[in-house]
Amino acid sequence: MTGQSVDEYGSGNQVDIEGRQGTQGDMPGEKPVNITAQFRQAGVETVWDRSELQTPRCGFGELGVCCRNCNMGPCRIDPFGEGAQRGVCGATAEIIVARNFGRMIAAGAAAHSDHGRDVAHALMQAARHPESGYAVKDAGKLRKVAKTLGVAFENRTTADVAADVAQAALAIFGQQEGEIPLVRLAPETRQAQWRRLNIVPRGIDREVVEMMHRTTMGVDHDHRNIMLQGSRVALSDGWGGSMIATELQDILFGTPSPVRGRVNLGVLSRDEVNVVVHGHEPALSEMLVVAARDGELLALAKEKGAKGINLVGICCTANEILLRHGLPIAGNVLQQELAVITGAVEAMVVDVQCIMPSLPELCKCFHTRLMTTSSKGRIEGAFHHEFSEENAYQTAREIVQDAVMNFPNRGAVDIPGESMDLVAGFSHEAITYMLGGTFRGSYHPLNDNIISGRIRGVAGVVGCCNPKVPHDRSHVDLVKELIANDVLVVQTGCSAIACAKAGLMVPESAERYAGKGLAEVCRTVGMPPVLHSGSCVDNSRILIALSEMVKAGGLGNDISDLPVAGAAPEWMSEKAVAIGQYFVASGVFTVFGVGLPVMGSELFLRHLCVEHESMLGGKWAVEPDAHRMAGLMIDHINKKRKALGIDQGRERVLFDMEMRRELAAKEPAA
Repeated sequence: MTGQSVDEYGSGNQVDIEGRQGTQGDMPGEKPVNITAQFRQAGVETVWDRSELQTPRCGFGELGVCCRNCNMGPCRIDPFGEGAQRGVCGATAEIIVARNFGRMIAAGAAAHSDHGRDVAHALMQAARHPESGYAVKDAGKLRKVAKTLGVAFENRTTADVAADVAQAALAIFGQQEGEIPLVRLAPETRQAQWRRLNIVPRGIDREVVEMMHRTTMGVDHDHRNIMLQGSRVALSDGWGGSMIATELQDILFGTPSPVRGRVNLGVLSRDEVNVVVHGHEPALSEMLVVAARDGELLALAKEKGAKGINLVGICCTANEILLRHGLPIAGNVLQQELAVITGAVEAMVVDVQCIMPSLPELCKCFHTRLMTTSSKGRIEGAFHHEFSEENAYQTAREIVQDAVMNFPNRGAVDIPGESMDLVAGFSHEAITYMLGGTFRGSYHPLNDNIISGRIRGVAGVVGCCNPKVPHDRSHVDLVKELIANDVLVVQTGCSAIACAKAGLMVPESAERYAGKGLAEVCRTVGMPPVLHSGSCVDNSRILIALSEMVKAGGLGNDISDLPVAGAAPEWMSEKAVAIGQYFVASGVFTVFGVGLPVMGSELFLRHLCVEHESMLGGKWAVEPDAHRMAGLMIDHINKKRKALGIDQGRERVLFDMEMRRELAAKEPAA
């Protein structure tokens, strides 16, 4: 089987058994990596070089029909029906694909949830050990979360409430029975649906462990039953671990509100010490922000010949320091090596997730010091500064000092000139007050504009970058077509960074790219047509925003009634699969690009892309072409508008090549 009908599933990613990718929907483009050409002969390689060396890729792996869950194999199923149709144990394609997919959900949920656990520890430090450098910065958010978790806050000190909130959050991870409390933030109809299916998470760790058990050889052999647990695990992330991370980070570091910043490699400084922080956990980056402003370290930097200290971010940590401090973003996940290749980075400081093990070898070719900070994420060849909530500021100061001392070792520098303005910080609270006013914050204005037709609907476009496609292209092309059709776009993670680099996150971009109705709303409010809501754990903000839209009224009684859709055009991480499943399980139509490793079983693919909708209200689609992805999302939004009686006969604006050239001509120089 090489593909499915567009009507049911999207076009799919056509992959043959040798792993050659078909050209259906491919967009021409070359690697945006001219910066690396001069280094290739010297043995310096990047993610794009290694991606080429991996081709042709294993077709069985791309289709999801290989299994190594026991040592009777590894086994693989021939998707064309000419070879083995069962593994040694008797597992069929749908069982193997379901087990692999379930394990991806579990791994992704574990990563985001472990992040949330560490933030809860940091909140406990703020409450009990203020000398650690952590403190509660949003007491209003603390009270709000305390109410949700059942923690008393009246006539109590902030420290005592924070300690109890941290303890209540930590208890959710090990909870064995009942329901995790944050699901109460979902609409009542959605909660009732989850209870009917018996998929309300009982505890975060319990659900991840149970999925690993079920997918062990000889346990769960029903692909539908495996995916019920897949939904339960995913919900424990979206309405559990990720939501804990986001809510508690807001308490500790402040709830984001709109802030200006700059993005792309041009934010690196020629005459300052460049410290690049890369990873996901702001417990570290927040302390680096403080250390980079330390008077003694700034004086030391000048003594070493630098004009100052320039702290910038890569990947999701970049989003964290941008949203709360306006600090610049050097790039998304695929730009981590390119930052080093500029020769201008004194220190690349990493914690966990999305960090390439290629960095130590690359840093040897330059003066950059790669510094790991987490006991969970050691890299051979890197310098290690053990970071914990107890020694947070001391460690951050040591790291910045090491970077300053490395400045005199800098050699030739080649920093690209490109950087772009952006406005970020659109938390669900910020959206409430931006649209409804300071004293009467509400989602009613958003709903009213959707009902009136100025805004066709809302799309969440999130996820990673993938070297299998031209860098950022799928994100940018998809978002441009959505906003041109009056779809308000909300973004997180590396997808947000991609569109920020393309100039889509400034208010002026509404006049340039958005449809007439959306542009009118953006002009009135003074906002961009593409809203940056945070890092990848902050997809939980989108869940709460959708719940608030239901609560505001006029657009149905459940998230599945809303004219909304989601997409991850260039996903690569297991975290993205967990995110996709918790959006689908929350009632959202969700499209993945690049391909999904389930295509080897038409039965399982039908379960995700058709049967899920009747069970959960949301469903998956797989579509590698950004143009067709936009079509699927807009068609779904139109279908929901029609069901609500607010369709008003609107048609989708189809992009022909002339329109695409016009858009390209309007783009700022890259």
